[in-house]
Amino acid sequence: MRFFLHICEFCCNFAAMFEKLYVYIAIVVSLCACSKEALRDAQECVQQADSMRAEGRMYGDSIQLAKSYKTLKLWRTIYPEEYARCCYHYGRLLRAQDDPVSAMQVFICASHVRTREYKILGRVYSNMGDLAHLAGEYSLAYDMYEHSAEKYIRDGDTLLYFYDLNNMAFERAENGRKEEALSLLSTIKNQCNDAEVLTKTLETQAVAYLYAQQYDSAIFYAKELYLEGNNEPTGLIVTAQSYSFLGQKDSSVYYATKVLDCSQDLFHLNNALYILTNDDESKDKESIRQTAADRADSQKLLEIRQGKLAQAVQLLEQDLSRHPDLTWIYAIIITLMIVGIGVCIYVFRKSKNHELMFQKLNDLRQATSMIEIKHDMLISSYQTRQKHIEDELVHKCALLRSNENILKELAWTDFEEMCRIIDVHFNLLTSKLRSRQLLNETEVRLCVLVLLDMSRADISDKLPYAPNSVGKLKDHTAKLLGTTGKNLRKFLLWLAIEG
Repeated sequence: MRFFLHICEFCCNFAAMFEKLYVYIAIVVSLCACSKEALRDAQECVQQADSMRAEGRMYGDSIQLAKSYKTLKLWRTIYPEEYARCCYHYGRLLRAQDDPVSAMQVFICASHVRTREYKILGRVYSNMGDLAHLAGEYSLAYDMYEHSAEKYIRDGDTLLYFYDLNNMAFERAENGRKEEALSLLSTIKNQCNDAEVLTKTLETQAVAYLYAQQYDSAIFYAKELYLEGNNEPTGLIVTAQSYSFLGQKDSSVYYATKVLDCSQDLFHLNNALYILTNDDESKDKESIRQTAADRADSQKLLEIRQGKLAQAVQLLEQDLSRHPDLTWIYAIIITLMIVGIGVCIYVFRKSKNHELMFQKLNDLRQATSMIEIKHDMLISSYQTRQKHIEDELVHKCALLRSNENILKELAWTDFEEMCRIIDVHFNLLTSKLRSRQLLNETEVRLCVLVLLDMSRADISDKLPYAPNSVGKLKDHTAKLLGTTGKNLRKFLLWLAIEG
């Protein structure tokens, strides 16, 4: 019986292979449609971008670069190096054009290319780390810089490797993990002699001590940075913030003003304007109002940028959590089935040799058992990954629930904006609920509060809704969604993960 089941499975997989064959034929047709002239143009475009990159300039023809990217994508199996380099240049250009979502998608495509261009892959992962860092996802940025450092080591480029170690230390520093950051910096100091890299570590040390609330040490390393000739705004803003926390307002205002003079970065501008709004006692009320208005403008721009970056990071997280490619397992199963059928035919033809037939069948059973074990392992891996995603969502719920400014954080009074924020953090949850066209605004808001595991009293306060009616509303909403009030939160978590 088991043998016939395997035969049926083989037939199904064989049919799936024919379906894939049509896909391959379509790809071949597309490649044929792409002329050799277009391919040559794309390769020349990549070479020109490489040359300009070596001169410290960026290739600026976005139309030609986009065309080359589409052309080389069809040929990526044959020309993986050119495609990876094209992805890198195109992604950098998209970043420069303030399109982090498209840039992240291009970088993700580059990370899937099987190539030995490890330096390009290192730069690709480094750019993904930069986007995650700007979005405030420091742990994810650390992971991307770690991948980047590994690629640089494989390429033999120790200088870029040490820069990425410093980037990793910087992420730990901004995450408040000072000791881990200092440990990475110690590795750099013990193994690297490059003056620019060592100067860069001073900046990371200053940030580490700032987030550790050791402000005197933060000022010390920031000033060491100036003495080494580095006048980048990060050191200035660290100094300004440290003096502000120490209550030395004149000094904090002085360095905050210097930040405005030398940086256009929204994050730096926002922090500097905050200090000038609160610490500058020399200004009159009108000047303070103007500074506050300027900060409000920078915050609005920063929120717009952070929204784009959050979408870009979501793309990366979805890519990292995607299901593994099981094609190779199917190939093994098909191969084993073909071998098994051949063995069985041979055994049946040689029916007199019963011992040989028994041995071959036993070998086939062992092979099948190994396949089942691998299948179980894949299922276990999938369940573990889903549990990890669920734990992350529960952790986000706990953070929001404990936030004293949760209503402001969720833009509670603006229903559309609240839905957008929840979608960013919880995998398009409100969009999934609203697409069913079953719930009104109050019921959607209830679902958000239930997902965050709010108490009945908190739910009553925030809707607002009578405390004794919250349970009825919850049961009614759950019934509309096809579940029960008791299981509503589990259903919402499932919808955020799977739905």
